[in-house]
Amino acid sequence: MRVKRGVASHHKHQKIRKATKGMTHSRRRSIKMGRQGVIKAMQYAYRDRRNHKRTFRSLWNSRINAAARENDTTYSKLINGLKKANITLDRKILAELSVNEPAAFSEIVKSAKSQ
Repeated sequence: MRVKRGVASHHKHQKIRKATKGMTHSRRRSIKMGRQGVIKAMQYAYRDRRNHKRTFRSLWNSRINAAARENDTTYSKLINGLKKANITLDRKILAELSVNEPAAFSEIVKSAKSQ
């Protein structure tokens, strides 16, 4: 007796249709195009999860540099001074301080400058 695969195919197609929700035109309607769209979307998602981190680090560096220049130094000199002073604050925290706590940031800059 032969095996009919209609149920299995239907479930596979349902999975693709669910994943293509929000896509337009043939990617939404056609299973073949939809499968390609889902694969490409997953590639972009994987790539951009990494790029997201890169983008934020760049933003933090810009904020730190702007705040450092207000305190008469540069980003490069500040980071070097922090390393010499053994102050282990990461760039995310430094950027947060530069925006929300300028007084605390300027104290950190003073201690980095003294090195």
